[in-house]
Amino acid sequence: MTRQFGAFTASELYCPKCKRAQPVREKLLLVLPSGELHEFLCTGCSTSLAKRTVSGPATKVVASTSPRTGAGRGRLLN
Repeated sequence: MTRQFGAFTASELYCPKCKRAQPVREKLLLVLPSGELHEFLCTGCSTSLAKRTVSGPATKVVASTSPRTGAGRGRLLN
């Protein structure tokens, strides 16, 4: 049997403060070695409605090198 759905993301959740289903926005709280912790916030009143942990392959952070040197940084101009 094949997997039909990979992951779900909430678009609306019930908000006890607004007393109705409200659109939500997802906020990244923490990046852990085991996964990422996300929080769902009500767009009407910013109440935290839910949290979820997304586990998966660890992403490698690549530091980019800039061709610019530090010239001109940290100087104050009058």
